[in-house]
Amino acid sequence: MIGDARPGRTVPVTLDAYVGSERHAQFDDVVTEEPLELRLLSEGGTQTLAVTMRTPGHDFELAAGFVTNESIVPLEERIERIGYCVDPSVDAEQRYNIVNVHVRAASADLSRFERHFTMNSSCGVCGKANLDALRDTGIAPVSSDLRVPVTLLYELPERMRKAQRVFSETGGLHAAALFAADGSLLVAREDIGRHNAVDKAIGWARIEGRLPLRSCVLLVSGRTSYEILQKAAVAGIPVVCAISAPSSLAVDLARAFNITLAGFLRDGRVNVYSVPERITQ
Repeated sequence: MIGDARPGRTVPVTLDAYVGSERHAQFDDVVTEEPLELRLLSEGGTQTLAVTMRTPGHDFELAAGFVTNESIVPLEERIERIGYCVDPSVDAEQRYNIVNVHVRAASADLSRFERHFTMNSSCGVCGKANLDALRDTGIAPVSSDLRVPVTLLYELPERMRKAQRVFSETGGLHAAALFAADGSLLVAREDIGRHNAVDKAIGWARIEGRLPLRSCVLLVSGRTSYEILQKAAVAGIPVVCAISAPSSLAVDLARAFNITLAGFLRDGRVNVYSVPERITQ
């Protein structure tokens, strides 16, 4: 049985704060960063997929999003269950840092996970060489009739910000949010890693049976990279927005997979880099 060692989302620390030349001792809450090992369990045995640095919370959604977005467990295959490690040989304080994804049989080629690796929270799962590699996994361009007024886009950052509870406490987290066509917030998730936040949001959608997300807008708090657009393509998301800039490969992927990519969404302004017809005046 798992003990009471679940890590929290914030950790109190002591610090010296300076105002001018005056020093004051005080306390502050900083965002928790802990490793999470993701394992796939099937009739064929146990496979470690990744070790990622994450902010504890919504770990099962993170696992569900990861195995979906990496095409490890496609939508047509069932996730039997997701749970924390209950192996008595594992120290109690580590059991909440191991998540097991149970499937009946693993059909994906898992050879790329034969060697344990660590995903840096700032770069995501590296090694996807090019757009052809994504096409080879069977991911198709996004098909959607969604149209979004630009004035509605301008309202989304504040709606996401209001849902960022831990960010309000620490200022140290990224966020990803899914919005319906009318701008209503479906889910917002926070993590120290941008890609983890997206995995959590998409994992929520998979667990809730909402994939593919052909009528949704994804908003991320930082910049957009190839990996984030890859996750959006897998989930069928037609519109991806970011508070900051996109990378060149993110723009290429968005154009290749028919995704509307918008950046610098703030202060009543936005740049649209691909499929602009989905944004209306």
